[in-house]
Amino acid sequence: MEEVDCIVVGAGVVGLAVARAMATAGREAIVLEAAEGIGTGTSSRNSEVIHAGIYYPANSLMARFCVAGRRQLYAYCAENGVPHRNCGKLIVATSRQEDAMLAGIKQRAEANGVEGMRVLTAAGAMALEPNLACTSALLSPATGIIDSHAYMLALQADAEAAGSVTVFFSPVLGGRVTGRGIEADVGGADPMTLRCRLLINAAGLHAPGLARRFGGMPDEHVPKAYYAKGNYFTLAGRSPFSRLIYPVPVAGGLGVHLTIDLGGQARFGPDVEWIDGIDYTVDPSRSAGFYAAVRTYWPGLKDGALQPGYAGIRPKIVPKGAPGQDFVVQGPQAHGVSGLINLFGIESPGLTASLAIADHVLAVSRV
Repeated sequence: MEEVDCIVVGAGVVGLAVARAMATAGREAIVLEAAEGIGTGTSSRNSEVIHAGIYYPANSLMARFCVAGRRQLYAYCAENGVPHRNCGKLIVATSRQEDAMLAGIKQRAEANGVEGMRVLTAAGAMALEPNLACTSALLSPATGIIDSHAYMLALQADAEAAGSVTVFFSPVLGGRVTGRGIEADVGGADPMTLRCRLLINAAGLHAPGLARRFGGMPDEHVPKAYYAKGNYFTLAGRSPFSRLIYPVPVAGGLGVHLTIDLGGQARFGPDVEWIDGIDYTVDPSRSAGFYAAVRTYWPGLKDGALQPGYAGIRPKIVPKGAPGQDFVVQGPQAHGVSGLINLFGIESPGLTASLAIADHVLAVSRV
């Protein structure tokens, strides 16, 4: 049986960041990915937003890792030539009730360490974005956008330059905890079993299921997986806005917001659609809800301007209607299994937080 020091399961943005952290710290790391390339799941099906850290409960892992990770991410992009832009965003109110909510959002953001938040009058917001309709707005200058695939390629290159190896078409089917380490059963064209001293389960949507398939992992420490699908629609033509436009948040998500990519293309989403299995198809009929939501802050949206874009799935570990979840970085101190670290519920802002998550995983691995 072959032996390696460290296995990272999953070549999404967090798995690649973890592999980079391990390899640059001098650990032998192999990344095992079931798909044909990096970032084929949640990591490539999101808004590509660099989040400021506004909405998350104070002292939560989401808040801490988003703010720290965002600062690291801007520096990393600048140093490594990863395309990105610090464009800022407006959180827009469209009623007196929502006007009153902006102060609380600003207060939460500042408690999390977010810099530069500023409440604007309707006139002030529309001076920045003339196509906007609102009653007031909150400006977040720290928010930005990124080429997520270029970022993942940079992480992979860093990890491999430090000695890591990434292997595709290599699904980890399960395994067991032994006295000599963790044995991982790897499928694919040439099935094999690998023994490692440390296994990091960064399998995203599949992380809870994988954890359950490891003999010796206590079932009570594995959360149930829930899937909250987010559909996106794209806009024909160039974006009428230069900043990201977000409504006041709704239960389960941040509402149907407008983001732009680095080429100036606008997209709207995600909405929240609870589903039972992984399905990335976008139902064109859902556009009716998008038109209604977007026109609250952009009444100039024309009929027929939206086309189905793509969908992503949030790896939830709480059901619909439950209080919001936090990231779970679960090491041996939590579940009692030596050499195993599970990453559960790493939804947005996972991309923004990825470097900080990786630093934390490295720290947990040393305990």
